Amino acid sequence: MRHLIFVFFMFVCSTAFTQTYEIGPFVGGANYIGDVGNTTYINPSGLVVGGIAKYNRSNRHSFRLTLLYGEISAEDSKSNQVKRQQRGYSFTNHIAEASLGLEFNFYSFDLSKADPQSTPYLYTGITYFSTKHHLLSTDRPARGVLQPQSDNWEFSIPMVMGYKQTITKRIIGAVEIGARYTFTDNIDGSNPQELLGRRTPFREFGNINTTDWYVFSGVSLTFTFGRKPCYTF
Repeated sequence: MRHLIFVFFMFVCSTAFTQTYEIGPFVGGANYIGDVGNTTYINPSGLVVGGIAKYNRSNRHSFRLTLLYGEISAEDSKSNQVKRQQRGYSFTNHIAEASLGLEFNFYSFDLSKADPQSTPYLYTGITYFSTKHHLLSTDRPARGVLQPQSDNWEFSIPMVMGYKQTITKRIIGAVEIGARYTFTDNIDGSNPQELLGRRTPFREFGNINTTDWYVFSGVSLTFTFGRKPCYTF
C-alpha cells in the first residue's frame, strides 16, 4: 500500500505541478489583407499591443491565451493595382481580439532546466475579435467614401509562426508573424450585406466570395513562474 501511495503521489506531482506559467507583453505591427489598398502579406500599417499568457503542459506544447489590440488602415493609392489606384478608396479600423489555442514547439523547450534554449513554434486555435463594419457612402459609380458603422463581432482562425529563446532563466523572448483568416468580408466595407442584411450591388466592390484577413507581427517578452517538477527537488 505504501508503494502504491508513493507511485500515486509521484504521478500526481509530475502531472499537476510540473507546469510552468508564462505571462508578458506583446508589441508589433498590424495590417489587413482584403479589397482595399496594398495586398502585401506583411505590411504593418498600425501598432498592435497586448499580452500573452501560457500554461506549459509539456516541453513540446502549451495552452495559450492572447489579448491584442491593433489599428489598421488601407489606401488604394498605395496599391500596385491600377484599378484600385483609380478607385481611390481608403479606411481606418481597429481590431481587438481574444485568442485561445495550442502552441507547439518544434524542439524540446524544458523550462525546468537552466540551460539556454530556443525553438521555432506554431500556434493556432480560435479567435473572437471586434472591429467596425464599413459602408460606401454613395452608390457606385459615383466616388464614395468608406464610413465606419456599427461593431462587427466575428471569429477568425490564427495561423502563427514564431521563434523563441530564453534570455534568462525566467525571461523568454519571442518574435512571430500571425495571419488571421476571418469569417467576415466587411472589415473594409466591400460586402455591406453583412451590415444591412440584404444585397446592395451598387455599394459592393471587390471579391465578395472571399473573406478578409489580418496579420499581427511582433515580439513578446514573457516571464515564467510556477513550481518546478517534483523530481527536480
